[in-house]
Amino acid sequence: MAGDLDGIQVVAIEQAVAAPYASCKLADAGARVIKVERPEGDFARDYDRLAAGHSAYFVWLNRGKQSIRLDLKDPADAALAHRMVAAADVFIQNLIPGAAKRLGFGSDDLRAAQPRLITCDISGYGEEGPLRDLKAYDLLIQGESGLANINGTVAEPGRVGVSVCDIAAGMTAFQAILQALFARERTGQGCGIQVSLFHAMADWMNVPYLQARYGGKPPSRSGLNHPSISPYGLFRCGDGQGLLISIQNEREWRRFCADVLDLPDLADDPQFFDNPARVVHRAALTARIEGAFAERDRASVIARLEAARIAYGRLSSLDDLMGHPQARFVAVGLSGGKEIECLAPGAVVAGRAERYGPVPELGAHDAALRAEFAEG
Repeated sequence: MAGDLDGIQVVAIEQAVAAPYASCKLADAGARVIKVERPEGDFARDYDRLAAGHSAYFVWLNRGKQSIRLDLKDPADAALAHRMVAAADVFIQNLIPGAAKRLGFGSDDLRAAQPRLITCDISGYGEEGPLRDLKAYDLLIQGESGLANINGTVAEPGRVGVSVCDIAAGMTAFQAILQALFARERTGQGCGIQVSLFHAMADWMNVPYLQARYGGKPPSRSGLNHPSISPYGLFRCGDGQGLLISIQNEREWRRFCADVLDLPDLADDPQFFDNPARVVHRAALTARIEGAFAERDRASVIARLEAARIAYGRLSSLDDLMGHPQARFVAVGLSGGKEIECLAPGAVVAGRAERYGPVPELGAHDAALRAEFAEG
């Protein structure tokens, strides 16, 4: 089945996570993505060997691409890369700040020579400001953006356990590129896109920002509890197993008290009668809820929650995720004809059976691409 972006060509001078995420989504949609790697390869290839002998990060982010090794400091290789870009619709790069321009691949210059080109530069902190030249990695941006400070427990801040800032930047780049492709259909003109890890994550931080700036109440670190809604967090059942429970409005709160806890009068207790009061008295409320759960195992509590139409979730392990009844998986090819199973992308298009290209070996397309884009 043809992809939505069939005929779109992308050249990506990329490494690590953010840019490969964006270009992977373009490849999934049918675009031809040429991944330009340094001679020793994208360093993400060596993060681990846990995905059937391959790097888990690299397998996840690089399916369906072509790999060519180029030394962009070598005039012949740089000229080859320029010929590839001249035939491209989209150019993506996330080298260290200023490196692409020094190598002759500044986005402004590329678009001046090729007005229909869409360029996307992904950086740590953006193209302006006093920190623009800093190297930036996911953990550092989690810290700088304030994310780590609202994550974790009361005792200490915590890192989100996936590369959330990189992913946010990659998602932002992908949506901006799609928007630019749509605009080009109308205007015939490309454009220059700038995305940074810091600004992508800062956008996601707007709720705590607004609460702190205009409400004078920054969210407190609260582990698995929601900082501004209660009850919304982890509660232990009589068998020691936990359930995540989320109450979103007063109607649900009353139903929860009556039908799940068998404590209908609790809904009108002055400590708990509305959400702000419940947040203030969270510890006392948790004790009342867990006291009501103490005589029931998790399965029986779940049955009550479902009957009352109250939202809940289990605290799944990775083993639980592997066998989760809602999980979807896709097969991705590796070298030597092997396949690996990955969790499927989040979007499903009705009536379409998606296909995903294999993960390229380093330099797998060197000869073919050098021949295709040979001078003259």
